[in-house]
Amino acid sequence: MQTASTNIGERMGRSQELSDSKRGPVIGGHLGNKPIRDISWLLNIPLSTVSGIITKWKQLGTTATQPPSGRPRHMTGRGQRMLKRTVRRSRQLSAESIAKDLQTWCGLQMSPTTVRRELHGMGFHGRAAASKPYITKCNAKCQMPWCKARRHWTLERYLPDCIVPSVEF
Repeated sequence: MQTASTNIGERMGRSQELSDSKRGPVIGGHLGNKPIRDISWLLNIPLSTVSGIITKWKQLGTTATQPPSGRPRHMTGRGQRMLKRTVRRSRQLSAESIAKDLQTWCGLQMSPTTVRRELHGMGFHGRAAASKPYITKCNAKCQMPWCKARRHWTLERYLPDCIVPSVEF
């Protein structure tokens, strides 16, 4: 009986990369005209992994691990935590000032565009407040006492003829 620690196919989630010492016998079995199913059973490796190794060997002529595609990430985990902490401390900061703070504290040379992209990936989104162009300072000063005097009004008090549910605002 096989245990879960020795059988790669029985592990849940993302498995570890196969070592070169396991890939060599897969190619040796393939060159010896063994079926993929037999190679998989003998080496205790999933069928899909065996066929992937053979396909890679046919296309590239090697089974060595290739470098990952794409540009490496600029910001490390430590930098991301610092960025999140900075934004939570003060949500009013601009991306430019956050970029300058990160350069001062962490030594990360980062553009404001990168800061915005990172914040967007973390779930922080910038929103502009709705503009209220017709409220002047004088008008706002007059409106405040009027609003405070009427903040406890209910619909029943001023609309008694209508059928209104008893909900207070």
